[in-house]
Amino acid sequence: MHFETIKYSSNGPLARISLDRPEKLNAINARMVSELNHALDQAESDDNVRVILLTGEGKAFSAGFDLDTDDTEVDEASLRRVLTEDFNIIMRFWNSPKPTVAAVHKYCLGSAMEMAVACDITISAEGCRFGAPEVKFGSGIVALILPWLCGPKKAKEWLLTGNDRITPEEAAAHGLINKIVPLDQLTDAAESMALQIARNDQLAVNMTKQAINRSLELAGMQTALEEALESDIRIEATETEDSREFNRILRNDGTRAAIAWRDVKINQSLDQD
Repeated sequence: MHFETIKYSSNGPLARISLDRPEKLNAINARMVSELNHALDQAESDDNVRVILLTGEGKAFSAGFDLDTDDTEVDEASLRRVLTEDFNIIMRFWNSPKPTVAAVHKYCLGSAMEMAVACDITISAEGCRFGAPEVKFGSGIVALILPWLCGPKKAKEWLLTGNDRITPEEAAAHGLINKIVPLDQLTDAAESMALQIARNDQLAVNMTKQAINRSLELAGMQTALEEALESDIRIEATETEDSREFNRILRNDGTRAAIAWRDVKINQSLDQD
């Protein structure tokens, strides 16, 4: 298959999938979701591949799902279809029968962070910025995996504030990433980790991954994530006076102007009190 938004290659036991929309900071659009599914199909069906490596081309890993789309569909059925596809591609890296390793740099935001931490191993370059700013845009979390990895208290802090300046050190301290390396060592470190996994007995590795995931599934993770997706669909499908004005400014004047409008509105309400 000819890919337009990702790159795919395999070398011995490693398959490498790289997000490839550098002009958009690798923002994930519908085309990329489809191509990621095809690339994972290819890697998972290749008996030579033992580990799947996820990276990003250009200046950043990914700024998250693309907000700049021409999609005019706003009905709940369309939202459900799109958000379910987004949820499924994130969880494919978690549920893949083969180990997945993510190597991230510069920006790893929104649902791109969810995708990266859904991988079995996540390695970050120094100075990478993590975060989930969805609430700033009136959006919900597609795959609410953070509470299962970093705990509910820290997840609430990050997600309810829309913090998009989480450092690699903070992310590592709360269990979201495994290792921090200098940027010029990121590729080598990720490949070294992937090869270390690939050199082990494949059946033992794959079944151990499944056993770990199964322990979280027995604790209710899959059901909880599916219910959280329903909340996200309701958030996206519900329009308020504020959300209409925010989205109008967002479309016409951009992200900074829309957030500035909301800040002014909040400050005005504080002054009135």
